[in-house]
Amino acid sequence: MAHEERQALIAQYKEGYDEVARSLEGFPEGQLSAHPLPGKWSAREIVQHLADSEMNSAIRLRKLLTEDRPQIQGYDQESYAARLRYNERDIAPALDALRGARSTTAQLLDAMTEEDWSREGTHSESGRYTADDWLKIYAAHAHNHAAQIHRLREALKSREP
Repeated sequence: MAHEERQALIAQYKEGYDEVARSLEGFPEGQLSAHPLPGKWSAREIVQHLADSEMNSAIRLRKLLTEDRPQIQGYDQESYAARLRYNERDIAPALDALRGARSTTAQLLDAMTEEDWSREGTHSESGRYTADDWLKIYAAHAHNHAAQIHRLREALKSREP
């Protein structure tokens, strides 16, 4: 990956928490668990997912940086959502987890050398997995879910009388 592309993705990654926080501004507390879009997660479920995903992603990058050819384990996000009761839990600690994991990981991204970026492992679901693969996925992840929260808000507004 070219240096400029990597730097743009790192900047996007660093903006992820703020993007999610902005998407939640003014979101009606009583509607956080609503499912206005059939088959899609609620805003509360999205935030809980982001926290768990971010903690998993932080460990994935650390494994890539510290272990030789690590095994990167996938997980069943739908099972997490159901079994960890995403739609019943307060989002404040999840937002703290998202912010904390992103902040500490951003420090690592800023310190990574070309040798660090060349490290790779094997993902249990997708095979070869590099630090650049990691960055491509997680730079956009929070932004994608923030956009999903915006769509939920619009769907809720369209249901109002």
